Amino acid sequence: MTAAVVFLGSYLPLSLIFLAQSLEYDKLDGAFCWNLSAAICDLPIRSPIFSVAMVVATLSCFMITILALHLIRPNQTVDVLSVKYIPSDLMNYTLPYIVSFMSIDYQDIGKFVGFSVFLIWMFWISYRSGQIIMNPVLIALGWRLYEIEFKFAGGEAKHVGRGLSRGHLQIGNARQATLQDIQIFKP
Repeated sequence: MTAAVVFLGSYLPLSLIFLAQSLEYDKLDGAFCWNLSAAICDLPIRSPIFSVAMVVATLSCFMITILALHLIRPNQTVDVLSVKYIPSDLMNYTLPYIVSFMSIDYQDIGKFVGFSVFLIWMFWISYRSGQIIMNPVLIALGWRLYEIEFKFAGGEAKHVGRGLSRGHLQIGNARQATLQDIQIFKP
C-alpha cells in the first residue's frame, strides 16, 4: 500500500500535464460558474471528472508521502561505515511523461486504459527492483538514495542496506528509522 502511494504521488506532475492538455483554452475567458450542478455550467475541461480526480488522487498521494517522510523521527543510532550514492533510474518515470505528449486524453478510453496498464506495469517493475522509494518528485525535494554499510550502535555485525536521506549522507554516527526495508536518515 505504501509503495502504491509513493508511486502515485510521483506522477503528480503527469496528472497536471494531462489536466493542462484537457483544458479548453478558448472557453477560459468565460465567467466561472459557481453552481457546478446547474445545466448552464460549462466547465472548460474535457472529461473533468477524470482530469480533476487524477490530480486530486496524485496530489493526495504526494502529500501523504511528504507527510510520512516529515513525521518519521529517526530514533536508532547507527555507525555508517560506507556510503554509495545510487543514482535514480529516471527512465521509469520519464517514459510516461513522453507518452503523455502522444495525444492521450481521458476521452479516448482505449488509449487511457492502455496507458493505465503501462503505469501498472511500471509500478510492478519499480516495486520489484526496489526503486519505488526514489522518484523524480523526491529528488526535486532534495532526497537521495544510498547503498550503505553500517553497524548498529554497540553492535559488531556489519549490515548493508538502502538509505534515503534528505541531502548528503556522511560516514559516521547517524540516526535512522526504518520504513519497509529502507533506512530513513534526517540531518
